[in-house]
Amino acid sequence: MKRHIVCLGDSNTHGYCADPRDCRDAALLRFNEEERWTCLLQKALGEDYLVAEEGLTGRTTVFEDPLCPGLRALDYLYPCLKSHEPVALLILMLGTNDTKERFSANAFAIAKGMERLVRLAQASDCWGPDGAPNILLIAPPAIGQGVYASPVAQEMGAGCVEKSLRLPGQYRALAKETGCHFLDAGQTGAVMNTTDFMHLTSQGHRNLAGALARLIPSLL
Repeated sequence: MKRHIVCLGDSNTHGYCADPRDCRDAALLRFNEEERWTCLLQKALGEDYLVAEEGLTGRTTVFEDPLCPGLRALDYLYPCLKSHEPVALLILMLGTNDTKERFSANAFAIAKGMERLVRLAQASDCWGPDGAPNILLIAPPAIGQGVYASPVAQEMGAGCVEKSLRLPGQYRALAKETGCHFLDAGQTGAVMNTTDFMHLTSQGHRNLAGALARLIPSLL
């Protein structure tokens, strides 16, 4: 059986394209299978691996969105893992949506939400024959300052940039505490666009996929 890699994330895992000039299927506002980092990772790793895309626009760690219900990863994580078992590696890249002003959560609280996901995943009976959890925690790239003058300024609200800048430090400490692997996506060249300043460019997808393709074989 192939090694199953589950990529649980938000719109940057789903492949939302905020700049139609940057993606091949502009009308769909989504990077296609030749552009998304998950698909590029699958291609780079080869046939011995199965990369499962589990990206959802607006997804949070644990916060219930009063405007858009059903977006908490906490509610979806266990059935997701069980549907892909045996899981060789779980990749978690969340936190960007948690910085929205309406959740009133600072970086510390967001990391505590991520900790709940990690602990739930570690306790799940979805892993390989030895039952050992294997989780890669990715800090998403920081939101750019330009978001405050972008079309999503009111959606994100005050403080989102500052909170996102503090997430890598919080997630790094969490990974150490819980025995997870860690990657700071902002250090991989996973750059954000200059339309909404919070979604990856096509080059950002390529860079992230390349960094993961180099890292993942050492984690399995």
